[in-house]
Amino acid sequence: MLGIENLPKLAGPFLKTERKGPAAMIQQFEQDHGGGMAKDLAKNRRVVMPSWTEHEEIKELQKSYSRNKVRTTKYTFLSFIPKNLFEQLHRFANLYFIFLAALNFVPIVNAFQPEISIIPIVFVMSITAVKDLWEDQRRRKSDQKVNNRLCDVYDRKQKRYVERRWAEVCVGDLVRLCCNEIIPADMVLLHSSDPNGVCHIETANLDGETNLKQRQVVRDLPQGSEFVPENYSSHIECENPNNDLRRFRGFMEHPGKVRVGLHSENLLLRSCTVRNTETVIGIVVYAGHETKAMQNNSGPRYKRSKLERRLNMDVLWCVILLLLMCLIAAVGHGFWLSGLQNPIYMIPDDTHPALAAFYMFWTMIIVLQVLIPISLYVSIEIVKLGQIYFIQNDLDLYNPVLDTGVQCRALNITEDLGQIQFLFSDKTGTLTENRMLFRRCTVAGTEYPHHENAISLEQYEDQGCGDADHSLTLRSRTSRKSLSCKSLSCNRSSVSLNTLTAESDTHSVHDTLRRHTPGAFSGTMECAVVPDPQLQAKLNTLSSAMRSPPRQQAAEISHILDFFLALTVCNTVVVSSPTQPRHVSPTTPSGTPSYTPSTPVTPALSSGAWSEDVDDIQKAKVNSADESESDDEDEAEELLYEAESPDEAALVQAAKAYGCTLLGRSPEQVLVVVPGTGPLSIPLLHVLPFHSARKRMSVVVRHPLTGEVVVYTKGADNVIMELAEADGFSREVMERTQRNLDQYAREGLRTLCVAKKVLEEQEYEAWLKRHEYAETSIENREELLLESAERLETNLTLLGATGIVDRLQEEVPETIEALQEAGIKVWVLTGDKQETAINIAFACKLLRPTDHILMETCEARLHELQHEIRQVTKEGVSEDDSSDCVLVIDGRTLDYTLQKELQGSFLELTCCCRSVICCRSTPLQKSQVVRLVRDKLKVMTLAIGDGANDVSMIQMADVGIGISGQEGMQAVMSSDFAISRFKFLRKLILVHGHWCYTRLANMILYFFYKNVMYVNLLFWYQFFCGFSGSTMTNSWVLIFFNLLFTSVPPIIYGVLDKDVSGETLLDLPDLYKSGQNSQAYLPSTFWMNILDAFYQSLVCFFIPYFAYTGSDIGVFSFGSPINGSALLIILLHQLIESRTVTWIHTAILLFSALFYYAFVLLFSLTCVTCNSPTNPLGIETKMMSDPLYYLVCGLTTVLALLPRYYTLEQFQIVTVYSCTLMIGRYSDQSDVRSGFSLRSKCFHSDVQYLGSNRLGVWLL
Repeated sequence: MLGIENLPKLAGPFLKTERKGPAAMIQQFEQDHGGGMAKDLAKNRRVVMPSWTEHEEIKELQKSYSRNKVRTTKYTFLSFIPKNLFEQLHRFANLYFIFLAALNFVPIVNAFQPEISIIPIVFVMSITAVKDLWEDQRRRKSDQKVNNRLCDVYDRKQKRYVERRWAEVCVGDLVRLCCNEIIPADMVLLHSSDPNGVCHIETANLDGETNLKQRQVVRDLPQGSEFVPENYSSHIECENPNNDLRRFRGFMEHPGKVRVGLHSENLLLRSCTVRNTETVIGIVVYAGHETKAMQNNSGPRYKRSKLERRLNMDVLWCVILLLLMCLIAAVGHGFWLSGLQNPIYMIPDDTHPALAAFYMFWTMIIVLQVLIPISLYVSIEIVKLGQIYFIQNDLDLYNPVLDTGVQCRALNITEDLGQIQFLFSDKTGTLTENRMLFRRCTVAGTEYPHHENAISLEQYEDQGCGDADHSLTLRSRTSRKSLSCKSLSCNRSSVSLNTLTAESDTHSVHDTLRRHTPGAFSGTMECAVVPDPQLQAKLNTLSSAMRSPPRQQAAEISHILDFFLALTVCNTVVVSSPTQPRHVSPTTPSGTPSYTPSTPVTPALSSGAWSEDVDDIQKAKVNSADESESDDEDEAEELLYEAESPDEAALVQAAKAYGCTLLGRSPEQVLVVVPGTGPLSIPLLHVLPFHSARKRMSVVVRHPLTGEVVVYTKGADNVIMELAEADGFSREVMERTQRNLDQYAREGLRTLCVAKKVLEEQEYEAWLKRHEYAETSIENREELLLESAERLETNLTLLGATGIVDRLQEEVPETIEALQEAGIKVWVLTGDKQETAINIAFACKLLRPTDHILMETCEARLHELQHEIRQVTKEGVSEDDSSDCVLVIDGRTLDYTLQKELQGSFLELTCCCRSVICCRSTPLQKSQVVRLVRDKLKVMTLAIGDGANDVSMIQMADVGIGISGQEGMQAVMSSDFAISRFKFLRKLILVHGHWCYTRLANMILYFFYKNVMYVNLLFWYQFFCGFSGSTMTNSWVLIFFNLLFTSVPPIIYGVLDKDVSGETLLDLPDLYKSGQNSQAYLPSTFWMNILDAFYQSLVCFFIPYFAYTGSDIGVFSFGSPINGSALLIILLHQLIESRTVTWIHTAILLFSALFYYAFVLLFSLTCVTCNSPTNPLGIETKMMSDPLYYLVCGLTTVLALLPRYYTLEQFQIVTVYSCTLMIGRYSDQSDVRSGFSLRSKCFHSDVQYLGSNRLGVWLL
């Protein structure tokens, strides 16, 4: 940890005691660096002054900053062709075909007309260019719409605000915004119409979060009814642009040389929307592409799939095969020339046979070029887009509550969903609802079980309201009072996430459930808290106007009040109301007494300070008017709480149930109601926000009754327990509280501890001086603030703890059970306690009652567990069955096991376990675990989470899935796929993942097959033409055969084919294992297809050869039945391989055949010199008029396909009872035969299935 003595060094040179204005600072820079001030200054930090500043150096510096015009397009009118060509030339396949096209222009090696050879590459690159241009045009229209938006910018010449386009806004401009307007650039907030200097913004356009976030005006700036831009003369120094949305470091220096630290709370981010505030004014510090929103705009994610890596290897095999065939042809040509003795049919040539063989090698490269599938990569992109379209439009994956389906953010890894072997899941918000309910608590060592609260919850769920998530609707939050015009103009223009409430919330079983008002992240169940009678009775002593509590109860009541006061103020909850834009009162309302004393009261809170003011509270209760009291109650009932965390919302609602109501919040104070009093204004001195390293948050307030400085802290129980004092009575409280916490954890509750600390004035002043020092730093600010917070949060007094229930999402146990049956190992990585995680694991069937739970706590224990596993295995449980062992490991032990020397032993242990649960794990540890398993075990990993703490884990996995849950959209924005519920993972992986993998794998194999099959026809012909590079077909058909005639059917095949129905895949999760084992695309499968292509090409070539032997037909006439047979064989081969055939399949297959024959007939009738020097005129018409043509084509097709057809049938019969995948396919066909299922559910109702059962095609 950084020492306080290092603060001046770490904070940077600008924190020296001698402070300089901007002009003096610039002069110093010029003296130190000998000129070049602007460049040196820009490297360190950014200086911002109003755009009308008279400092020429700063003017020039600000001109160098980015303007607010944004351009997300890749191309301009002039750069499109060269830039797009440059990008496409980065692909090896494109370079390969351009090289061949250029080679064909060399006369000595050309195989056919040079202009024809460029058609394939021009066609493919043109399609890609058109696609890129269309995407770029969409971006251009979006940019124009954004840049042409208008905002009010101050013009010093006109002395008023004028309308300007967003594109014209510059750094240093003062911008005025009204309610519901979008922020045009990153601005430091200088003025707000709110008297407390508060502004509320909605960041939904930036990170998807719809709860309001509070921003505040920079300290020490004058706040009045009007802001005069001419009077603003401060300057800002801040860090250079970056993409961290939650960090902003800098300071503002006022004319009096007073520096005020700038934080993220002072920054209004581009793309956010101003809410609940009439007018705000800010100065632009980052514009255009330097704004944080644009810095985070990285576009769709691109990854390289496992299948694509395998594809690249097979392309290399095809290249080797091509070179081998060309080498054979070249050697054959050389030997053939050597054996000739001055033939009369050849022009005399002095070229040596060896040199001629060398030339022939390159000629054959051109002739056989289609062996490398040029259209394969484009076809794969089209197929993946089609797969993504159907995934996103699957109604089974649609959530009507949020009106969202699956979001596919990574466009090229759909097939990886079908090969997942390890799944890493967060717990809270992923497996559970993350919609919290205050269940029970312990205060001062006394446990309050809240039995009635538990009964109400059970009744609520038994009556069908527990499934509120299935029936959530948007409900207007209008109150009994009519909305004012001000409220209507400044409140939200659209209903946000926190207005989601259950349809049945007005029919609850308990009055509390009927009368509650929902808050952020809260539905009916979450907000309803039934107070515990015992705890309520103790608090009622304060509400009694007749008597004060006995002195012996004063200390306990003091703890209770401090406990609930901590729950009320130690948060970042934003308070709003249906009748007002916000509910914050700078002064105590008239008619209710204020208890903020003019001078501090001496008694300490820990000694019962609350109890010493009990008499005052009783007097206040008597003096309060009944009318104002009822008004306050009505008003409190209508308060709406918007929290960034569902835990905060649950705790604030719990405190409200006991009468400690949060009424409003401003940067300087919190307005609360305490039992027995009216509203209390509590000065808010500091907020130390939650940090993943500290695992806690704190607020520093001045107590409203004693005037003392008090620190309220809440956080993880293990952290707070280590920071709490353990002496005397406190030790006893800690021991009883720890026992209660253990019980809560065994019940699966989320636990949180609450503590406080009273500061002496001198102690607070000393801490404040150092804290302000850290706040004004730019370099190392986070480290300095972290150290400052840790210095304050010591020697705490434990107040109590809470237990919050977070129920499982629906169908989570069924989903995990199905995934485990599919052979996927499920790991849970959570920050919760070990007992809580184990309890949830049992609830979601990750753990079974018969499982042997292994607890790992140290290195020695690691080796003991390995021995224990071996003993369990010897007793009859095989490792292949994943044994009945489940490993549970905590965060501290995980640190040791992640060290290099222990990684092997750790992985060996986990491989013998059916599942692993990592407790108390940090975000960094989560990503390290995923990387370790992925890299060391060479397996396909998937990570799923819903919060910002899961981002690193999601990005580390091969496939990252984000859940759009209660913790914002950070996980979704970092993911490859996004879903709204964990249960959707079952169909996404087991059904769509299986389909995407098998479809794409089969389509790629089919591409290789058809290219090799057709190229071999040309190769066999070389044995009969002296290996001269001649072909028996015209060059047009040769080029178009694979490019046009047979390219569309595989695409339809890759998008629509289903080897097994979705219902069967869900019923038999074992079918998924075929994808894990890459059974659809094994090396043996690839070579079997290549061998089948060789066989079919032999049949397709030699049957016509023997049929026409001895006839007088020409070369192109001989090639006509070969081409026709090849087309039929290739199309019918796909029909045999297809498991489902829709009318779309049938139409495309017929269209391909008709397109081929229409083209060759038209070519034969009209072309005289299209294939110079030969003449194809009339060849096709003559051949098609001969019955032998049809006999040859029919016989060739049958003989070529018969082995594959017969082998496929026999393979299904032999393996149908041994291969799970065949069982699934057979069961589908059996359903059809028996009449149980006459229609398969395809993606859309208009796609119906036709055909015969033998080919896996279903009959309607």
